[in-house]
Amino acid sequence: MRSPKLRLGTGIGWRPEIADAVEAMPGIDWVEAVAENLCPGHLPDSLLRLRERGVTVVPHGVSLGLGGADRPDEGRLTALAERAHALGSPLVTEHIAFVRAGGARTATQPLEAGHLLPVPRTRDALDVLCENVRIAQDALPVPLAVENIAALIAWPGEEMTEGQFLYELVERTGVRLLIDVANLHTNHVNRGEDPSKALAELPVEAIAYVHVAGGFERDGVWHDSHAHPVPEPVLAILADLAARICPPGVLLERDENFPEPAELERELDAIRATVKTSGELPAPVVEDLPREAPPASPAARQRTALAQTALLSALVAGTPAPEGFDHTRLKVQSQALAAKRADVVAKVAPELPGILGAAYRAEFLAYARTRPMTGGYRQDALHFAEHLLLAGRPGDAAARRRLSDWWLERSGPAPLSRRPGTRLLHATRRVLMGR
Repeated sequence: MRSPKLRLGTGIGWRPEIADAVEAMPGIDWVEAVAENLCPGHLPDSLLRLRERGVTVVPHGVSLGLGGADRPDEGRLTALAERAHALGSPLVTEHIAFVRAGGARTATQPLEAGHLLPVPRTRDALDVLCENVRIAQDALPVPLAVENIAALIAWPGEEMTEGQFLYELVERTGVRLLIDVANLHTNHVNRGEDPSKALAELPVEAIAYVHVAGGFERDGVWHDSHAHPVPEPVLAILADLAARICPPGVLLERDENFPEPAELERELDAIRATVKTSGELPAPVVEDLPREAPPASPAARQRTALAQTALLSALVAGTPAPEGFDHTRLKVQSQALAAKRADVVAKVAPELPGILGAAYRAEFLAYARTRPMTGGYRQDALHFAEHLLLAGRPGDAAARRRLSDWWLERSGPAPLSRRPGTRLLHATRRVLMGR
């Protein structure tokens, strides 16, 4: 059984900061929005207006952790399904990555990466990923496409190339692919992987659409920032892909450091020209029904859990690096995770850098070195404020009063006796009373 061709065309990642510009751009066929930033009952007016004009909106998830050792969380799957339904989307997308580790399976503290981390290309990890993808496919009302990610680090002892790994994933699950050509470039610079070989090995007929984005190189490491112009090597990989198959959709991603609308339009024009001049091969047609695949064994999940927990703990909790990893690259990845964590906390709790001023970043990075994130960014912001207050900071009394007021207002409606961390909360309140 086969689906009709899904022709998305040329799109751009919708972000609140450029919502007005996106609405005014000519030739925008579709947009992609970060699923976790949307509330189905209160969709942004901009997205509603785009939908009314017939512009397709695709929710793009970032928190399922389909490559993680645990099965996908039912609540997260339900939330993603609700967003697909509210937007009338023809498909939803997520990442081939893990984002959390630890917990009951390894009898360790739960850890959050706050970022997409690569799964090892091993049989164990593939078995786990395939079962998790099948679980997600069964829970979602529309087809699922999964994205290859960028990575600073490589797992030792991998058994497959990226192309082989993706080919078998599609063969065993029927899942569609979201191929990010910027991530192929990142992995070429950081891991020495040939983008052309990856494209030759993967099943291009399963491609649902393509991501294009910019980044920057520093000290021989490529950072997939989504905050810089699309470089020529990324367009060259897009041309290589388009010479093999006409992608049903191509989308420009930009997450911050937004340029003027005219600059975004020039990048979109370059993307259109690259795809158009690379050939007019037919768009892929993807089978709807996934193949049968055996579930992952408990042992495979356990081995995957132990490996991912050891890596994430080294990255965010300062434990020794697992054997076989490049220690220099692990340090770069650890610093990148901490920097992103500081940036996101500043976005979800902008009052904190407002209160702390120029000291915010140094204070947060010092806090993050010994305190891994365990409950999401908003909880992280609260823990950071508690940490400062218990240490008697900031030194300025007026700033400390503002921070304590902020923390008290957000520390939760439940009675203290019923809240987790009650002893810490009581201690913090005692400090505050002495302000």
